[in-house]
Amino acid sequence: MRDMAEWYDIAVVGSGPAGLTAALYARRAGKSVVVIEKENFGGQITFSPKIENYPTAMEISGSEFAEKLMTQAEAHGTVLEMDNITAIEKQEDGFSLTGEYGTYYAKSVILATGSKHRTLGIAHEADLTGHGVCYCAVCDGAFFRDRNVAVIGGGNTALQDAVFLSEICTSVTIVQNLPELTGDPVLQEKVKKLENVAVICDASVDALLGEERLEGIRILRGTEKTPEILAVEGMFVAIGQQPENDAFSAWTALDPNGYIIADERCMTDTAGIFTAGDCRTKAVRQVVTAVADGASAALAACRYLDR
Repeated sequence: MRDMAEWYDIAVVGSGPAGLTAALYARRAGKSVVVIEKENFGGQITFSPKIENYPTAMEISGSEFAEKLMTQAEAHGTVLEMDNITAIEKQEDGFSLTGEYGTYYAKSVILATGSKHRTLGIAHEADLTGHGVCYCAVCDGAFFRDRNVAVIGGGNTALQDAVFLSEICTSVTIVQNLPELTGDPVLQEKVKKLENVAVICDASVDALLGEERLEGIRILRGTEKTPEILAVEGMFVAIGQQPENDAFSAWTALDPNGYIIADERCMTDTAGIFTAGDCRTKAVRQVVTAVADGASAALAACRYLDR
C-alpha cells in the first residue's frame, strides 16, 4: 500500500459526470484536485448507448460523453487515481481517505459515488450473471444477436435498452411489475412502434430457468399471479440503481434508501464533506442534474476552503 503524502485541496470520490464536473470547476478555481475511481472512469453513463437530452448534444454515446469530460478535467490539471475508498477519517487539516492501494489526504471531500445496478434478488441470479443474466444492454447485447431476450423494468433505462436490443435481437419482451410503463412518453411511443418488442405489465419475475446458462424465465402475471414461462436466452435487468454510501455513513446522514441527505447546495452534515450526483437525495437523476451537482459541490467546497 502506498501513502499519498501530498495534500490536495479537494478529493473527489467517483468519476461520473458529477465527479468530473466537480473536478473541472474546482481546478478552474485554482484548487488542487484528485479524483479517485474504483471501477471505470466516467461512471455508469459510459454504458448508455445514446444520450439525446443533453443540451447542445443532439446525439452522443455515453462513453464518448464520459471520455470528453475526463479529457477536459485532465487538461485542466486534475489528478486521476484508480482505487476503492473504504473509509474516511478526520485529520487536523482535513481528511484522510483510505483506499485498497493507498491513503489520500485532502482539505475537503466531494462524494460523487453514484449508484450501482439494482438486482432482482431471486434465486440463482448471481450464479447466472454473465451467463444470460445481464445489467448492461450496450455491454452485453451483442452476445444475444438473433436471440430472444427480456428486459425487466419499465423506466427510461429499460425502454432505451429495449430499443437498442430490438436492433440486434430476434425479439424483446419488456416485463414491468407496475400496471403501466413509467418511461418518457417519447420512449414509450418509440417502443410501441417496434414490431419485435412486446410489453407485459403488472408482472414480476418469479424464477430463472437453466443450470449453466439462462434458458428462460418464469413470470407471475396480474393480481392472480398466473405463472407463465418466457423462453428467452438473455435477461437484461433495468430496475434502477442503488447507492454505495455505507463506507461514508459515519460522516454523512443517509436516508432510508441509503442516499446521502443533501439539498441543492450539495452540503452534507459534516463540514468539509460535500456530495454530488446520483448518490444524494434528489428528485431527478439525469446526467444534466449530475453535472449541475458537480458544479454546485465544487463551488461550495471552494467557498469552504476560502473561508
